[in-house]
Amino acid sequence: MLSEPQAGPSTALMRKAYARWAPVYDVVYDKLTEPAARDAVMAATACGPRILEAGVGTGLSLGYYPAGSFVCGVDLSEDMLKRARAKVLRRKLGHVRGLQVMDVCRLGYADASFDAVVAQFLITLVPDPEAALSEFLRVVRPGGEIVLANHFGQTKGAVAKVEEIVAPLCTKIGWSSAFKSTRIEAWANRNGVEFIGVAPTFPGGFFKILRMRKAG
Repeated sequence: MLSEPQAGPSTALMRKAYARWAPVYDVVYDKLTEPAARDAVMAATACGPRILEAGVGTGLSLGYYPAGSFVCGVDLSEDMLKRARAKVLRRKLGHVRGLQVMDVCRLGYADASFDAVVAQFLITLVPDPEAALSEFLRVVRPGGEIVLANHFGQTKGAVAKVEEIVAPLCTKIGWSSAFKSTRIEAWANRNGVEFIGVAPTFPGGFFKILRMRKAG
C-alpha cells in the first residue's frame, strides 16, 4: 500500500517552486540533461527491468527506458506529474506502470521492490539527502543499484575555483557546487553499500553518473 507524503515547511516550499517551474521545465532542461539521463537509464536497466525513478518530474527520461522495463516514478509535485502522465499517454509508454505523488524520504514501497533506483538532478535538492538514500537502499533488492545523475562539486583544482564563481547561478537552477560526491560516499561507507564510482558525462563532465550497489 502506498503511504501519503507527510508535508513539512521544506516540502511545502518545494511544491510551490515545482509548480512554478512545471510549465517551462522541459524547455530549460530537456536537451541539456538528456545525455546524462540516458546514461543513468542505461546503468539502471543493466541491473534488471524493475526501476524506480525518484524525482521523475515531468517525465523527461521516461521514453529512454526499453519497452520491456517496469518503471515506477514518484515526485513531490502533482504539477510535474500531470505533465509526465500526459507524456506517457501521448507517447504510449506502456513500460511506465505508475506515477505517484510521494516524498522520496518516505517511499510507500515494500523492501527490495526494485532492481535499481534512479534519481536524476534530485539529491542536492532534497532537505535530507541521507534519508532519501536510505529509502532508496531499502526499496532496492540485494545486489541492485542506486544510480544518481547530478552535478557534484569538485573538491580542488581549477574546476573547483570556477564552480565557486558560478555557484550563485547554479544554486538558482538547483545545482549546488557545495554538494560533493564525497558526502554520498561517506553515507555508503557507513551503511555497508559498495561505492562503485563517479563517471563524467555531458556537458564536459559537469554532470556525473554516480553508482552504488546494495550488498547481495
